[in-house]
Amino acid sequence: MLILDTTAPAEDVLGGLWANLLADDLPRFEAFLDQALAPQQEYLTDGERALYRHGKRLRPAVLLLAAHLVHGPAPLPDKVLQGAVSLEMLHVATLIHDDIVDGAALRRGLPSVNAARGTEAAVLVGDLQFVQAIRGFVGTIDRDSDMGLIELVLDTAFQIGCGELDELRTDLSQDPQLLARTYWRTADRKTAALFGLAAEAGVTLADGRSGDARRAGFYGRRLGRALQVMDDLFDLAQDELGSGKPRGMDLLRRRASLPLIYAMQEWGPQHAVSRIMRGEATDPCVLTRTLAEVCGGAGFSRAYTDARAQALEAVELLRPFPAGRYRYALEDLALHVVDRGV
Repeated sequence: MLILDTTAPAEDVLGGLWANLLADDLPRFEAFLDQALAPQQEYLTDGERALYRHGKRLRPAVLLLAAHLVHGPAPLPDKVLQGAVSLEMLHVATLIHDDIVDGAALRRGLPSVNAARGTEAAVLVGDLQFVQAIRGFVGTIDRDSDMGLIELVLDTAFQIGCGELDELRTDLSQDPQLLARTYWRTADRKTAALFGLAAEAGVTLADGRSGDARRAGFYGRRLGRALQVMDDLFDLAQDELGSGKPRGMDLLRRRASLPLIYAMQEWGPQHAVSRIMRGEATDPCVLTRTLAEVCGGAGFSRAYTDARAQALEAVELLRPFPAGRYRYALEDLALHVVDRGV
C-alpha cells in the first residue's frame, strides 16, 4: 500500500503528507511555530523566517507520523506538536551553523543568513534557534518519564556539534577504508541523530512504550543515514537548479563524502579526484570531467547501494508496529529517500 509517490520531488511528497495524513496537525503546528518565533520577532529578517515557512519540514513530519503510529488518528496531545516545532527549530539552528562553517552563500535558493547579515549575526541567530528549541522541548514535560527526552535532546545536540567538528578535522590523507569508517560515524552524529530524535520523541511524547520509542529511534537513524548518502550523491549529480547549490561543492571543498571516498578507493591516489581532494588546484574543465567520471564510476553505484540498504533496514524496523497508514507512510518515506533517483 503506497501512501507516497516515490517518483515525485521531496517537496511534493512532503506537501502531500501535510495535506493528507497530517492535515489536522498542520494548523496546530503553525500555531505553535508562531508562538515559538514570537519572542524573536524583532531579531529575524524575512529571509530567516522563510527558513521555517519554505522548508520541507521532514523531521517534524517524521515525529508526528511516529506519534500517530502509537496514538492512532485521534488528535495528538499539544506536547507532540510543540515537540515537532522544537525539533524544526533545532534543525534550522544546525542549517544556519552549517552555512557559516561552509561559507555557503545560498540556502534553499535564497541568501544564507551569514551571506545576508554576516558571520557574527548568523552565529547569534543560530544560537537563538537552538536555545528556543531546548526551551520548547522542556515545555513538553508533563510526566516524570518525559525527563529522559530532555537528556536525549541535549545528547543529540552534542552529537551534532561533534559531527560538525569531526567533518572539519577529517584527515584526507588517511586510507579510504579508514575514511569510510570516519564518514559513517560523522553521518551518524551530524545527520542521523536528529532523525533518530524525531522518531523516538514522537513515540515518547505520544505516551508510547519505551521499547517502541527506542525502535522508532533506530528507524530514524537508518533513515537519516540513507538521506545523508543520497545528499552526497545529489551534490555530485544535480545542478544548482535541482539542489539549490552549485554542483560538486563537496569535491570543491574537499569534503569526504561517501561516493568520493569510494572513488578514491576505486581509482587510487593519482586520479584527479584524489588529487583534488588533496588540495591540488584544478580548472573548471577538469572539475566537470572529474564529476562526470565519479557519477559514472562503481563508487557512485556502491554508495547508492549503501543508502538503499539503510532505507530497507529502516523499513524492517517498523514491522513490529501495527499495520496501518502511519506505518505505511513511514515505510514509504524511507523508500522515497532512495527511490527519487540521481
